[in-house]
Amino acid sequence: MPERLMNVTLITGFLLMGFPNDQVLQRLYAALFSLIYLAALMGNLLIITLTTIDQRLQSPMYFFLKNLSLIDICYISVTVPKSVMNTLTNSHSISFMGCASQVFLVLVFAGTEFALLLVMSYDRYAAICCPLHYEAIMNRGSCVQMVTASWFSGGVYGSIHVAGTFSIHFCGSNIVHQFFCDIPSLLTLACPGEQILEYVFIIVSCCFVFVCFTFMVASYVYIVSTVLRIPSSQGRFKTFSTCMPHLTVVTLFFSSGFIAYLGLNSKSPSSLNLFMSVLYSLLPPSLNPVIYSLRNRDVKVALGNFFGEK
Repeated sequence: MPERLMNVTLITGFLLMGFPNDQVLQRLYAALFSLIYLAALMGNLLIITLTTIDQRLQSPMYFFLKNLSLIDICYISVTVPKSVMNTLTNSHSISFMGCASQVFLVLVFAGTEFALLLVMSYDRYAAICCPLHYEAIMNRGSCVQMVTASWFSGGVYGSIHVAGTFSIHFCGSNIVHQFFCDIPSLLTLACPGEQILEYVFIIVSCCFVFVCFTFMVASYVYIVSTVLRIPSSQGRFKTFSTCMPHLTVVTLFFSSGFIAYLGLNSKSPSSLNLFMSVLYSLLPPSLNPVIYSLRNRDVKVALGNFFGEK
């Protein structure tokens, strides 16, 4: 017990050691991360601008898309700038509170994005399966309430996991083999038996996510059955094409997060660990604007008009 208390008092910060020790490789990773970050920033800011100024992009779907882009900017901004700055200054440290804040914010934005993707699937269900009642169902007030509920659920999700993670005692090393603070890496530093509460939170969260994912799948089952009843093949394609960007983003979000969290329990640095973390922390925010720009005709027209005026 005295040893455990001593470890608790000594750990006032962590060392983020996700990159290889080679300084040249570290600078290359920093340059790559900076480019990805700038691309994600510009892409998402462009989506926010278009959905704000273009009159054709004022439907509920684009209101949700605007919020998704805002979340993606916040999500990627929590981890990448700090990581790049640490590399350029050759400093790997992060304070205890800074680490807790990073974990909290990453989970808040990830949880909010998941909730918003669920809301967007309901929006597609209402638009395709209940077209006559769509405006009544997805009125302005309802949309604002759904977005507010998404942010609130993200806040609750982040708060629960931060409480579960940082209520444990850390033993031994304070080295996090990751380029930002995340729960799997921090749990490897915990004293034996201390992780039980957070594991319970993770299991409960996974069950809740599974239930929400089931609702999402059910909405698309209804959407597909409705689309198949449309007589013309052109009509079926046109209707289902409005769902393709959302389906692609959902697939990217779930697959990257699922694959990454299967592998992020290593106690030593590895290229696979780094790749896994990049997969779920950088890829969705940077690709979401591209997906919605390439697969959505209205956004492409708005892009053409925007740059044509410039």
